[in-house]
Amino acid sequence: MKDIIVRKFDEALDQTSKTLLIPELKDNSVLLETGLDSLGFAVLVALLEEELGFDPFQMTDDPVYPKTFGEFVSFYEVMNEKRA
Repeated sequence: MKDIIVRKFDEALDQTSKTLLIPELKDNSVLLETGLDSLGFAVLVALLEEELGFDPFQMTDDPVYPKTFGEFVSFYEVMNEKRA
């Protein structure tokens, strides 16, 4: 899952003409410091939905706001397990 998210993260950066503002994505990387803005994150979630077949943000009634890359990945992993 993490590899897919990293690949799609790079694709979202490219599609929004942004660059990664940190040396690399790590679990403790703060999402707001990565270079993606709100449009970029919307693109990322859409790309991931296309690749994975689900949008975890639509699967929960509670708002979720991951602060770090690790939290973002973990959210996708947990919601993917719930689908199974």
